[in-house]
Amino acid sequence: MAVVYLTRRANFSSAHRLHSPELSAEENRIIFGKCNNPNGHGHNYTLEVTVRGEINPVTGMVLNLTELKKAMEEAVIDEVDHKHLNLDVPIFREINPTAENMVVVFWKLLEQRLKGGILHEVKLWETENNVAVYRGE
Repeated sequence: MAVVYLTRRANFSSAHRLHSPELSAEENRIIFGKCNNPNGHGHNYTLEVTVRGEINPVTGMVLNLTELKKAMEEAVIDEVDHKHLNLDVPIFREINPTAENMVVVFWKLLEQRLKGGILHEVKLWETENNVAVYRGE
């Protein structure tokens, strides 16, 4: 049976401040530079979620894209869109919202909604040049 990878994309806008409480103020400024601005800074993110599986012989689909869209919206987009991640999103009060940390958090949130091990990859574009990818490893 053929295994197909199906990807859906969504966009959201969020602000964040990159800052580690384990570092001094000076170390944070050196490591994170302008991304350590006390008031934060924003990005227009693109989230790509890929599922994998066999094509259902009755529906002709791996997963109904409406289900994938709903999972992405409810688990991620509704929680982070037009929010300051450090201040408005509880999980990022304790986790530095780097693209790397965000993609792992988003995987965990999506995995709860997409049962059966169908989730293959979560990709987060922070800018057109910077992307973080996580495959549950």
